[in-house]
Amino acid sequence: MNRRSFLTQATGGAALLTGTATAQSPAPPAPVPVPDAPPVPLATTPLTTTPPVSMAPRPDGAELVWGVSRHCKGSVEVNTDDGILTFGGTDFGFSSQGDKVVRVRLRGLAPGRAHAYRAITEAMTEPADRHETGWREIRTLDPASASTKVVIWNDTHLQQETLRRLHEATPAADFLISNGDICNDWTSEGLLIPALLHPAGTDFTVKAPLAFVWGNHDLRGVHGFRLADYVATPSGKSYYAIRSGPVAFVLLNTGEDKPDGHPSFKGRVACEPLRKEQAAWLERDILTDPVFRDAPYRVVVCHIPLRWKDESDNPGREYDSFSRRSRALWHDALVKWKAQIILSGHMHEVAWLPASDNFPYSQITGGGPQPERSTWMELQADAARLLITMRDLSGRTVMEQTLAPLA
Repeated sequence: MNRRSFLTQATGGAALLTGTATAQSPAPPAPVPVPDAPPVPLATTPLTTTPPVSMAPRPDGAELVWGVSRHCKGSVEVNTDDGILTFGGTDFGFSSQGDKVVRVRLRGLAPGRAHAYRAITEAMTEPADRHETGWREIRTLDPASASTKVVIWNDTHLQQETLRRLHEATPAADFLISNGDICNDWTSEGLLIPALLHPAGTDFTVKAPLAFVWGNHDLRGVHGFRLADYVATPSGKSYYAIRSGPVAFVLLNTGEDKPDGHPSFKGRVACEPLRKEQAAWLERDILTDPVFRDAPYRVVVCHIPLRWKDESDNPGREYDSFSRRSRALWHDALVKWKAQIILSGHMHEVAWLPASDNFPYSQITGGGPQPERSTWMELQADAARLLITMRDLSGRTVMEQTLAPLA
């Protein structure tokens, strides 16, 4: 199937791919009650256009981002053991404010805890107005936890039914990874906030905070450069690492699927310098920081796969099926790190490539954007194993792979 026809064609589900199981799946964490928590209100108010979206999960906090209808300032109240703490303000002495979105970074919270919070929005122009959400919940990460659960989506491409059904199917987790290509082409600035902060009208981070990974289509279009204004990451960059329980996740930006100089980009992208920057970061930070260097499980998440079934040169192909440019720069560091698996999307095809002598890390890719082709991954890890389960939107298991902890 020609991948370029993905918006108008659909194929059936993939065959079941299985690995060996060595232990029972870890039980999900028990829910923690939120004090005085009324139902989540509707997203749209005279001041707000989306729910507060929790992003950039960290052991000590996260970042809340929400859409606003006009120039507003925002703050977040968090109920802690020391009472109500209020967060807001920038490093430059301003209140947290904006005319399209408000961003508030939470800091200094206890790790591995459920924290009740509410977001407050106040108009900065006449007429005066104020909006408070109900009390909501966010759970900070815990690098010392004995277990973790993570969910991954990929290649949703503005498909509204797919997004709604993914949200319905997704269980509560420590965090949710959106592994690239939330759009097709940023032809309008008006696409950005609904696609990122309110996809298909869902309150999609109510179950888990978001870790965003850039896909090649997320770089596309005249307004692609604006996406970074609305995305929060732990590092402030489009690549970063997260430790949750026994798993270290390295989230990388593979950039575009064509050379930077391709005429279709019209000078808008500069992915090669970014790939080199990430290569240096892997060597400098990931290979030296014991939090990531010594994790029992080591997982790489990037939109374009680093391996593919057919890696022969094809002069007639319009795009890269795998990121040869990224792999050439990152492979040695990933091997030194003992990366176990690469989790990707891009090809809209469920696939698994086992580790080999040349590539000691295996590769998984998820399905496509239409409901019939969409898949999602659930990662559950404890001391015995890391279980990766891929399901389609009917709930059918289409792949299952198990990793043993590194010695």
